Amino acid sequence: MSYTKFVAAIARANSGNVNKFRISPGRCRSTLASAKKQEEKEQQMDGCPVVEAEPVELISQTKNLTNTKLNKIHIDFNNTQEAYRSKSNIEMLRSLLVFKLCTIDVLVEKNKELMDLTKKLFGQWMFEKMMKMTFYGQFVAGEDHNSIKPLIHKNQAFGVGAVLDYSVEEDLTQEEAEKKEMDSCVSEAEKESSGADHREKKYKAHRQFGDRRGGVTSARTYFYADESKCDTQMETFINCIKASGGASTDGFSAIKMTALGRPQFLLQFSEVLVKWRQFFSYLAAQQGKSEMMVLEQKLELEQLKESLTKMGVGAKDDIENWFTGEKLGLSGTIDLLDWNSLINDTTKISSLLMVPNLETRQLEPLLNKFTAEEEKQMKRMLQRVDVLAKHAMENGVRLMVDAEQTYFQPAISRLTLEMQRIFNREKPIIFNTYQCYLKEAYENVTMDIELSRREGWYFGAKLVRGAYMYQERDRAKEIGYEDPINPDYEATNRMYHKCLEYVLEEIEHSRKANIMVASHNEDTVKFTLEKMNEMGLSPTENKVYFGQLLGMCDQISFPLGQAGFPVYKYVPYGPVNEVIPYLSRRAQENRGFMKGSQRERSLLWTELKRRMLAGQIFYKPVY
Repeated sequence: MSYTKFVAAIARANSGNVNKFRISPGRCRSTLASAKKQEEKEQQMDGCPVVEAEPVELISQTKNLTNTKLNKIHIDFNNTQEAYRSKSNIEMLRSLLVFKLCTIDVLVEKNKELMDLTKKLFGQWMFEKMMKMTFYGQFVAGEDHNSIKPLIHKNQAFGVGAVLDYSVEEDLTQEEAEKKEMDSCVSEAEKESSGADHREKKYKAHRQFGDRRGGVTSARTYFYADESKCDTQMETFINCIKASGGASTDGFSAIKMTALGRPQFLLQFSEVLVKWRQFFSYLAAQQGKSEMMVLEQKLELEQLKESLTKMGVGAKDDIENWFTGEKLGLSGTIDLLDWNSLINDTTKISSLLMVPNLETRQLEPLLNKFTAEEEKQMKRMLQRVDVLAKHAMENGVRLMVDAEQTYFQPAISRLTLEMQRIFNREKPIIFNTYQCYLKEAYENVTMDIELSRREGWYFGAKLVRGAYMYQERDRAKEIGYEDPINPDYEATNRMYHKCLEYVLEEIEHSRKANIMVASHNEDTVKFTLEKMNEMGLSPTENKVYFGQLLGMCDQISFPLGQAGFPVYKYVPYGPVNEVIPYLSRRAQENRGFMKGSQRERSLLWTELKRRMLAGQIFYKPVY
């Protein structure tokens, strides 16, 4: 059944024959995708180029994984000599100083003002020297591609690869950011309309949250200017993909969807996807299946036809033709993945933006009209995404699509899945990002893995805890919708481990999934290693990757790298003045991180003392 036929049928329906329906309040799925034909058999960071590590084999492993059990893997994260072998004494002292400064509230809260004052007092040259001796030197690799090479090569020698991140950002005022956001997220139809609409509050732009940088510490924020700016940002991503492909045979690059087009489309498409997911929940409740797990909710086809007929969608025979036209419902039931496949992304973009209207009980356009330019802008975003995926495929680079705010994420995840269905047929090229502080994270992971099984493509995921918690909570409370975030940090930890274990089990069973464990949490890394031991997963298979930020958690990254695990540092670079917004966020992030744990500073002091007692006063790494 094509989506356009379904839309047309409901649009023709007589509202008098439509039973009023209520949307059940269950969680909304953040991704939707097409299901595979039933008869097919199941088959076994700003653009960031990656420099592949050269791991040192320090663990005993068996090469024949199918016939011999893998030896246990153990990494000693208390071994400071291994953890800091790549660091000189000066670099370690700098780390201690920066981490200590990050615990002083007044310095962190006023960091931008203090940097501006320092520049005025000492001048640009001295300011840059001071920054390179402290925060810039700790968290940023250099100003350009040439200046960062020594650090990249050094880390390679100790088994740690690099995801390069050109961290230059616009230094906008809050007022400028809010204006750009409102201009780019509100359509012409909304500007002209003075009356109420049926848009959900969550998926509309709100000026008080127009500056999306607020409450965000570890993620780049893009604001839409015009189509030319999006093309420029796409070219930056392309150049990074090419550089990554030239630097290694197994590289990564990361992109953000909000850099590639007008965010109005992401808001609108997200609302459509969520409302169609809610409509499925309503139909499942009609069949008494609302208490089941999402993937267990299989709608009886005959009952579904009767429900849609009573709603005036069309004659029963017509409805049957819709479902069987694409081999749906051959088993006599329809599940959520089948239902999602009714939304066909190849139709006219504005035709996708149709939602159930609770007032009229019919399917209606999300907006009254779209201008020709808005239609073109939507198509251009999809075209840019496709161009980047093709460049990643051609250059042998894996493309990670970063997660963003929950009001953008359903559309971002859907577009990512569409790329995975096309480009992940032979190996995992496209990676989706899952934020485990979300209540629906596990549901998202399990749904997408099930889709990959049915359609026979390779699943690729990056797991993070999330970067938008404070902003998301404040927005939900202020605007008035359910808080999407887990209640506390421990709940997020449990969610992360639950999602991670599920993906690892998929790797164990099919070897067709890959995962990036992007975490600074030592317990999470240990949990991953324990599960890999239990499942016989070897680090040399390159199915499980680890990622941390430059300047943080070296006691995790370097022991893993030297033991043969694929591990990567996200390596920012750019001119001192232009990466100040990034450094400001690093200071804020490290305040909470360093206050919550003294472990990294303690390990640094332990290694410095060991070197002093061993007479290594002028220690320099050898590689």
